[in-house]
Amino acid sequence: MKNRTYLEGFETLQVKKNNFMKLSKILLVVLITVFFSCKTALISQEKKEVQVVLLAGQSNMAGGGNYDNLEDYIKERIEKVADRVFISQSNTDQILLSWYKNKPSEKYDFTKRFGPELMIGLTLAEKYPNKEFLLIKHAKGGTALYGAWNPDWTLDKAKEIEKGAKKQSWNLVEQHINLINENLAILKKKGKSYKIIGFAWMQGENDATLEKAANSYADNLEKLIKKYRTTFNVEEMPFVFGQINSRYGIKNGAKMVREQMEKVRSAVKNVRLVKTSTDTSWSDFPKHTDNVHYNAEGQKRLGVQLAQELIDFLK
Repeated sequence: MKNRTYLEGFETLQVKKNNFMKLSKILLVVLITVFFSCKTALISQEKKEVQVVLLAGQSNMAGGGNYDNLEDYIKERIEKVADRVFISQSNTDQILLSWYKNKPSEKYDFTKRFGPELMIGLTLAEKYPNKEFLLIKHAKGGTALYGAWNPDWTLDKAKEIEKGAKKQSWNLVEQHINLINENLAILKKKGKSYKIIGFAWMQGENDATLEKAANSYADNLEKLIKKYRTTFNVEEMPFVFGQINSRYGIKNGAKMVREQMEKVRSAVKNVRLVKTSTDTSWSDFPKHTDNVHYNAEGQKRLGVQLAQELIDFLK
């Protein structure tokens, strides 16, 4: 009798144990499902909020890189992230990250052209694989911060430094801000939220052509930074920019602008400067034979460096 009672008790315990194991497995499946559902929702939310980067400047921001000269592995990396990195090039066409069409000329005989935006987009996308990006760029070659890019633009100032009636009529800050607002409105229509995470600037060569412009570069750049931060209500928006190393303009003009850039780096919060060498071997950021514009390798390095400086603010 005792043995029978013992066996019945044992069997009851086994049943309870089996039921407990079944419940544990069900609970584990439920927990795993909830975990991955939450993770998927989080990733979806991250992709829904578009990370916006503003870009502006003159010719080295417009870019003179030949896409066909990039290594194949770079192109493959770009293709892998292109579906979540979009670029607006002085318009509202938010296209996938890639080169833009260039009309061959004596200066550039290639058709696939790019600027620092290409590697900025790639570097950011690889760093943040669950995020979507929009780069809003406006760049015009041969323009000055004192003139066309002046945040306190006047026709008189533009006429002092810009060459030709067309450039003298450009208020590029106003144009860029309008383009930014139009692009952000498109995101809203698509049901996407956005966050402006930074500004990349490559400009200054033409300010070295006029002493007044060179000596006031720091003041004008500080005003430009404040203008964008205030306009878009991002008080501490990270601002990263490249140091010019051109050789044309008035005597010591480029040197003056370089020194003014250093002043901004030291005086303004959340600003980073990508320093460049004046050694004409251009070994840090290689150039075309004109000794002014960065070639494919130079643009690649510039874009990566600007992105890395920006990432430091986002950690």
